[in-house]
This record gives sequence, C-alpha cells and structure tokens, in this order.
Amino acid sequence: MNLKRTFGAILTVLGIIGLIYTGIGIINHSGNYTTLTVVGVITIIFFFTGISLVRTTNDDAK
Repeated sequence: MNLKRTFGAILTVLGIIGLIYTGIGIINHSGNYTTLTVVGVITIIFFFTGISLVRTTNDDAK
C-alpha cells in the first residue's frame, strides 16, 4: 500500500466534498460569499493536488 497514493485519494475525496459543499452553499444562498469563495479555492487546491499525487505516484508492487 502506497502512502502517497492513499494520501492523494484522501485529498481528492476532501476536495470533492468541499466542492459539493460550496456548490450547495452558492445555490441555496446560505453563507457569506467570501467564505464560500475561500472554501472553494482551498478545495480546488486539495482536489487537484490529490489527483496529481495519484497520477504521478508509481505503483511498485513486489
């Protein structure tokens, strides 16, 4: 089990959850737009970092 790949999967899932939360907050007009923007930017960073870790980590199974 590769630690980087697992961490990348966790970051990707957190990014997806955060993007869903941000989308629901924008649609429902619940919350301050500044807060939703900050949460959205952070989750986009999590999402793309997680995807990058999963894609670039070699799978060295023995």
